Amino acid sequence: MTGSHKLAAVVFDWAGTVVDFGSHAPMGAFVDLFQSQGVQIGIAEARVPMGLPKWDHIRALGHLPRVADAWFSAHGCEFTDADVDRLYALFTPMNMAAVPQHAELITGVPELMHKLRERGLKIGSTTGYNRDIMGVLAPLAARQGFDPDNLVCAGDVPENRPSPLGMYRCFIDLGVWPAQQVVKVDDTVPGLLEGRNAGCWTVAVVASGNEMGLSLDEWQALSGTEQATRRSTASARLAVAQPDYGVDTVADLPAVLDDIERRLAEGERPAV
Repeated sequence: MTGSHKLAAVVFDWAGTVVDFGSHAPMGAFVDLFQSQGVQIGIAEARVPMGLPKWDHIRALGHLPRVADAWFSAHGCEFTDADVDRLYALFTPMNMAAVPQHAELITGVPELMHKLRERGLKIGSTTGYNRDIMGVLAPLAARQGFDPDNLVCAGDVPENRPSPLGMYRCFIDLGVWPAQQVVKVDDTVPGLLEGRNAGCWTVAVVASGNEMGLSLDEWQALSGTEQATRRSTASARLAVAQPDYGVDTVADLPAVLDDIERRLAEGERPAV
């Protein structure tokens, strides 16, 4: 344990946070998955449960009222967990195939990793992807400069996001405590709640994340006014998780960490 006013670790989500600006890799796979079953869903619908482990994401999609009705029309029966199991088996290789096309690190991540190491911080990670998908993504990210000290995938703990168990695994893997000395950085409500429920500081990633859903080129093409409007809308959706801070991308994180350490030194603790 470090001094009580110093941070010990930062734990990152993956897609939309450190890789894949706009979190696009899973979206096409979800759309194609349901289309293969005779059910049309849109990208906006596919994004609704983002942040959940992918089995839970598929289940949540199937139970969206419009999708559930479309499923019943196509199959003559209600969407069940047996359908989720079957679709999940199809989804994993589809997502694995999509990942290499969306594996570019978000601008500033390698430099941020260097700054965190210089501060003596451990670097952790959790994800809604399973081990098979991360077996494709993690090496691609490592070659570009993101190689965290641990990785907690969907299925690694008995209960996944928004429960805190993935963060608890990070505490053990990284050898850090108490929770107030750890920051969780994520672009989804379930991922932010994973950190909040563990008692950590939480930082919502807005511009590069799922709630914005734009590519880097699309984001940069917006006027300042358009960016502000969309930022406000995305931030309002993420506010459900009551994050302590919000940033456009993780490149903005160092100033946030400075402020957290100031607050720790003054005796403040993250909201729980």
